[in-house]
Amino acid sequence: MAETALMHAEFGRAKPVIKHDGTKVTPVDIAISEHIQAAIAQQFPGDQFFSEELAFSEVPVPLTSRFCWVLDPIDGTNNYANGIVYCAISLALLENGLPVYGVIYDMARRVLIHGGPGRGVWDGDKPAQANLAAPNGHSLIGFHSPVDKSHTEEGRKIIENFKIRGLGSSTLHLAYVAVGLLDGVMDHNNKIWDIAAACALLAEAGVEIHYLENPPFPMKEFSLQAKRIQYVTGNPAMVARLRAVIGR
Repeated sequence: MAETALMHAEFGRAKPVIKHDGTKVTPVDIAISEHIQAAIAQQFPGDQFFSEELAFSEVPVPLTSRFCWVLDPIDGTNNYANGIVYCAISLALLENGLPVYGVIYDMARRVLIHGGPGRGVWDGDKPAQANLAAPNGHSLIGFHSPVDKSHTEEGRKIIENFKIRGLGSSTLHLAYVAVGLLDGVMDHNNKIWDIAAACALLAEAGVEIHYLENPPFPMKEFSLQAKRIQYVTGNPAMVARLRAVIGR
């Protein structure tokens, strides 16, 4: 795939700049977004396409087609620009605003994670599912420090009660739960492009996602300025445990 080859070729070399929202973008993010948009437009001309790297607009774009695609060309741009391997290309197909298939290129393991409702979940060429064991002292939770410091206390409770892994890629956190590498996730900081592809995997893998604020699906419009999505994720017992720990 040309996009993965480009991603590897420029890893740790691409120079980031700061966008309108204070986050970083590299020329590779933009190139991957443009290449995938062109390919989808050619093969599925009736579908809408949305990407984190679309030209900035203050006006939300309404969802008007049955099918649309949501792309994060590099989830984990900070990692990518700094030569830290936990980053991913994340592409979701939505039908009537709901994720029905997700494709995630895991650069760290050089594996394509993909699947969706009724279609299985695949970690490379192997079928996968979540860890369905009850929470225990060895459970691993994906967690990023919240941007909004009003959630600091919730973060402290998570850190005190679980073993934490902060990979720098929300897509990989969720995908790793779906394929059984992590046991759960708590996150305060996401936008829809960060999670759409991985969300297509979750229920099929035996995973729940409970939104604490701003549930994103069904998606009705796309906005680069959308509110941050907050959630806990894991098997049903893990979700119950996470919610009990933070009191939500």
